[in-house]
Amino acid sequence: MASMATGSGKAAEKQSMKASTKENITGFLFILPGFVGFVIFILIPVAMSLGLSFTEWNFLKGWGAIEFTGLENFIDLFSDDWFKASMINNLVFTAVTVPALLVLGLIMAEIINRHTYGGKGIRAMIFIPYIASIVAVCTVWQVLLQPSYGPINQFLMSLGIENPPRWLVDERWALAAVMIINIWTQVGYYVAVYMAGLKNVPLDLYEAAAIDGANARQQFLYITVPMVSPTTFFLGIMGIISSFKVFDLISVLTQGGPGNATSVMAYYIYRTAFQDFKMGYACALAWALFVVIFIVTMIQWKYQKNFTNE
Repeated sequence: MASMATGSGKAAEKQSMKASTKENITGFLFILPGFVGFVIFILIPVAMSLGLSFTEWNFLKGWGAIEFTGLENFIDLFSDDWFKASMINNLVFTAVTVPALLVLGLIMAEIINRHTYGGKGIRAMIFIPYIASIVAVCTVWQVLLQPSYGPINQFLMSLGIENPPRWLVDERWALAAVMIINIWTQVGYYVAVYMAGLKNVPLDLYEAAAIDGANARQQFLYITVPMVSPTTFFLGIMGIISSFKVFDLISVLTQGGPGNATSVMAYYIYRTAFQDFKMGYACALAWALFVVIFIVTMIQWKYQKNFTNE
């Protein structure tokens, strides 16, 4: 009897092991296409860009034109005026647009969620610029911001402003104009995400606060803002990363000009690689940008508890 029980136990164990092995193989087969895509389209290009950052290479001349230069590309960054201007512009762009989007997104989401009828329709209208063609959006804004005959400057002149800003062709105002357009296109996404977060805030908290005499402003500051802080933290990280990758607006609106007034890192990397054909230096620029984004993200994660209610 004991031997029969032992034999049946071993058979059950073998059957369990076979089933487990089959499940593991099935799982690996499911993730294999994604893993192969990750290796081919992400891991290998990243490794190649790191290697090329230590070289000088005009890719039009083929692989044989690669020349190893060591740390020369990274040393040249410190004396590159365009790199400095692009990084400063990027930092200013991030410091202005991300907080503005967080504040506007939360306020608009709160108003739509609690104080308007037909919130779905309004949310859809606000979201349209985010999904619209960036070329179409930029074309419309170029017309609106036209220095001499644009509707915005015509309106400003009707108010008595004799010399309104020349916006996209003025070194002092070009970056501000791009930031305004970016905020206008992105705010719909922030509103949509914040509205999803507001759905998880218990209404009992607002009712209790109202009974205690809290007004709408106090409820917003002491209930809404803390309760959606995880959403704010998520949007903050994604917003910072996105702001350092901004390219399409710059490419269509200003091409980094006038001068280098609107040059940002992503556009400068593109220009260096595909207009100046300095692929090695462009890779060094890309890794410098990666280091900046990585440091900022790590700082955010380190102080995550200070920004969330968790």
